[in-house]
Amino acid sequence: MNNATNRSIRWAQAGLLTNSVLVLVKFIAGIVGHANALVADAVESSADIFSSLIVWMGLSIAARPADEDHPFGHGKAEPIAAAVVSLMLLGAAAGISVIAIREIVTPHHLPAPFTLFVAAGVIAIKEILYRRVSRVGREVGSTVVAADAWHHRADAMTSLAAFIGISIALIGGPGWEAADDWAALVAAVVIAVNGFRTLKPAISGLMDEAPDSTVKERAIQAASGVEGVRSVENLNVRGSGLGFYVDLHVKADAGMSLEAAHEIAAKVKYAIIEAIPNCVSVLVHMEPYRERGELKDDPIFSFPPA
Repeated sequence: MNNATNRSIRWAQAGLLTNSVLVLVKFIAGIVGHANALVADAVESSADIFSSLIVWMGLSIAARPADEDHPFGHGKAEPIAAAVVSLMLLGAAAGISVIAIREIVTPHHLPAPFTLFVAAGVIAIKEILYRRVSRVGREVGSTVVAADAWHHRADAMTSLAAFIGISIALIGGPGWEAADDWAALVAAVVIAVNGFRTLKPAISGLMDEAPDSTVKERAIQAASGVEGVRSVENLNVRGSGLGFYVDLHVKADAGMSLEAAHEIAAKVKYAIIEAIPNCVSVLVHMEPYRERGELKDDPIFSFPPA
């Protein structure tokens, strides 16, 4: 298990522990303090507990090496986990909306002032957690970690909505009891938007969508820098978990021996792995180089011999 995976799992575990504590705090404070937005917030946080478990399991499975039944590894577990987390965000948004609408039409007590401090504390904790996990997600290039980070941001948003709603209810007094429920409803919309936002890259990963063009460019530059390579074409990159699979066609002089061609292919492979550290596998197909007038296909990248 590499360092990127270990970092991702550690932050998933931190999120799991934090969410477990916050669910209890918000739920108890919401019930005792008659703050329905805080109760809705606790419901959303309970979904975070399961999402952190899913992230943890997804990353652990994705890190497993290839085996006889999974010759291309277990990397797909990462975008699958991200998709599940995103769907849980959408589910949480729907659940919060139902609770908020029900409470809007149901008379209830004004929230207690102490619930403001609970909401403020949750906002600070979850925003800090979002920033840390989001940075890790960007550094390791993980869609599931990024989705988990947005779960923390969504939690901070619902807590912010609860804070605003409770404040309005307390300032307005009788007749303004539903203010925190309207705030929870607004937060649910924001959470749903974030759910769709994190679902897209997860689906892209499952559909083998090509990664950022810079990854392909680095692979082309690395391969073309190998001595004996006359041109590089049909280079494709696909992501799998936190790594990449690369396959390409390399053209070299037609008169060289099979052994010499094999050596060039090996050098190309390791040059690409060096240029892209999280590259899992490189498949090089060697072809004879012909003069441009004889080529049927235009190469992606070619240059004259040294």
